[in-house]
Amino acid sequence: MKVSYQWLTQFVDINDISPYELAEKLTRSGVAVDVVQQVNPDIEKVVVGHVIETSKHPEADKLKICKVDVGKEETLQIICGAANVATGQKVPVALVGAKLPGGVKIKKAKLRGVESQGMICSAKELGMNERLLSKEKTEGILVLQDDAKIGEPIEPLLGFDDYILELDLTPNRADCLSMIGVAYEVAAILERPVKLPEDPLEVKIDPNHPVQIEIDAPKECKHYAARVVKNIQVKESPQWLQNRLIAAGIRPINNVVDVTNYVMLEYGQPLHAFDFERLDQSKIVVRLAKPEEKIITLDDQERTLDEEMLLITDGVKPIAIAGVMGGANTEVTEKTTQVLLESAYFDGISIRKTSKKLGLRSEASMRFEKGVDPNRIYAALNRAAALLLQLAGATLEGDITEEKIAEPEERKIHVRTNWVNQVLGTKITVDEMKRIFKRLHFVTDQVEDGLMVTVPTRRQDIMQEVDLIEEIARIHGYDEIPTTMPIGKYSQGGLKSKQHLQRIIKNRLEAMGLQEVITYTLTGEKQLGLNQGLADGLKPIALALPMSEERKYLRTDLIPHLLEVAQYNINRNQTNIRIYEIGKVFLTDEMNVTTLPKEKKVIAGLVTGQAPTYWQNKNEVYDFYYTKGIVEELLTCLGITSIQVEPATIKGYHPGRTATLKKGEILLGYIGQIHPIVQQQYDLAETFVFELDLSTLLEMANTEIEYRPLPKYPAVERDLAVLVPKEVTAQKLIDIIKKAAGNLLESVTLFDVYTNEKLGTDKKSMAFSLIYRHKERTLTDEEIVSMQEKVIEALKEHAQAELR
Repeated sequence: MKVSYQWLTQFVDINDISPYELAEKLTRSGVAVDVVQQVNPDIEKVVVGHVIETSKHPEADKLKICKVDVGKEETLQIICGAANVATGQKVPVALVGAKLPGGVKIKKAKLRGVESQGMICSAKELGMNERLLSKEKTEGILVLQDDAKIGEPIEPLLGFDDYILELDLTPNRADCLSMIGVAYEVAAILERPVKLPEDPLEVKIDPNHPVQIEIDAPKECKHYAARVVKNIQVKESPQWLQNRLIAAGIRPINNVVDVTNYVMLEYGQPLHAFDFERLDQSKIVVRLAKPEEKIITLDDQERTLDEEMLLITDGVKPIAIAGVMGGANTEVTEKTTQVLLESAYFDGISIRKTSKKLGLRSEASMRFEKGVDPNRIYAALNRAAALLLQLAGATLEGDITEEKIAEPEERKIHVRTNWVNQVLGTKITVDEMKRIFKRLHFVTDQVEDGLMVTVPTRRQDIMQEVDLIEEIARIHGYDEIPTTMPIGKYSQGGLKSKQHLQRIIKNRLEAMGLQEVITYTLTGEKQLGLNQGLADGLKPIALALPMSEERKYLRTDLIPHLLEVAQYNINRNQTNIRIYEIGKVFLTDEMNVTTLPKEKKVIAGLVTGQAPTYWQNKNEVYDFYYTKGIVEELLTCLGITSIQVEPATIKGYHPGRTATLKKGEILLGYIGQIHPIVQQQYDLAETFVFELDLSTLLEMANTEIEYRPLPKYPAVERDLAVLVPKEVTAQKLIDIIKKAAGNLLESVTLFDVYTNEKLGTDKKSMAFSLIYRHKERTLTDEEIVSMQEKVIEALKEHAQAELR
């Protein structure tokens, strides 16, 4: 909201306070002022001139010699090249020695041998925002209105001596989207009275008005009032009115439209003017649109509506999208002589939905969706009608016609005075609280344990007791609230068990060289194609109003987003990547979600490229076993051992290099290489990933340290090489060895895998190192041999193994 300081002085006496001081006071009271800016501070010695005579320059076809009266004894001779300069015009004249925006200084000059004693200025040369001016005012010199006084400085005429306070309003402070609302705020801060605009028109309702109002959507429209104004002369608005609209960032159009915008800025109540003669019948019907109904709005765009959008119609055709924008078929033009002025109260939620669906946000919709004052409908309507009588030579046709569904009610809220001081840590008296509410124009009645406060309808953000406590704090002054220590029991902070375990996981992964990434929770169709989270009949959860097609669904897997991160980095010459992410995935089995989806926390990682190379080690390319080692190390640090790694076939992954991880019958996650086709889609080299169910890991984790004394007796190591079918896994052989060897087997390690044509195309050799140890004595050779024979027999029986 842009607030004109000079306009504000008409409502509150602030002449003794500078714009900067006022901005500071507003900010300290909770209404932040982002910027205070003088409209045009870089102008000096520019006055109103009257072009008395123009003649052609003898040496240049496009130049004119102008005789200009600037209120001095002698007229000035000024050379001007603008095509639109003409005798009789009032124009801005920069005198010799004048200063213009951009550091331009005006000096005496000769143009093609003819002396020029100044410059006739264009809007651009004066530093005006051409976007807020009509086309006529941006082409050539700026032509002023006829009532401009010759010789007067240009600054007050064009509002250049004004200051603009740009408010950064929170969504709840819709009352400050109007000059009167800001005036109430300033008056409360300074404890000064508010001067409201005089209303020369009475509020008279004519139930037999020739224009009848019908509301067929009572939920979306509670009140609709209108007035007919005739004998209108549509023309340019006076300069003072244009200045105030421009200061607020609104482009002046004509006196009728400008009056509706002016009153909207003044009262915060959006209005609209319909060309009365273009209505098909003297009737206004407020209804919901029909499916696929269309209307061409004032911006000449055809809008397709649905049955949730509120329309204003003349009983035959739509003439406006309620609270958003009027229709082109009833637009006020230069030929308009009669208008129907609309002032209404529309439901904010309905207007917000309509505005968002159509992608059409206007000054009116912004105010309606945040909430307008239902008690300003008559005042705003009469104010606009009175201004049209003054500025357009109009006359009124009858009184107000309306339909009202419900009367607005002022909210009454009970405030406990003791509770106010307890919350704020202050000692504010009841009388001081009454005084604060009086400054805010809130009516109070004293009750047994506090005050009963009647909140005016302009402050729709005040809903409950705590809101009134905030008002007391604001007006009393945040700086006046003392600093106090918290009262109550103190407890030492710390991490919960699962938080501690999650921190262990992060620290361990980062110690292994992985970097954490954070990706979007939302995903698209491309990523869903890889999501193994959609197995077992699970469905993706689509958003009702997605920001884009790439962010249309809630993710069911982290891996696709890690692939995007890898692709992004590789495109920037970062080819060796080790990353991980901890986040939630969202799962449901419903096509149309009616219940909350299941949120599952998972941890995923990705590696591609090769490990850092140093002079003392060889190049190590990341592969399945490197990734498996990361997972095993992570599980070990959580105290989760004896994990089964089983081959698996998963969509989107390499069929021969993918496995599931289990602890007994519990699935922990999976590990594997991305399918070559998918790698090609992302322009990746061989890429390996893992994804684990973090919730399950945290439930299983056991990080308690168990002390074991160092062994007193020596271990015995035996190697065992066997020839087995190629499909037999190392894990299967290890499980057989452990079961056959019994408790005396301390460890078993695979140290060699060998294949050769001599062994056969369907065979492979696997060599294991077995370590035996007894806790209480030294093992004998006979015991070692016996255990080795049991292991060999078990391998032959259960894995078709042959001893090499």
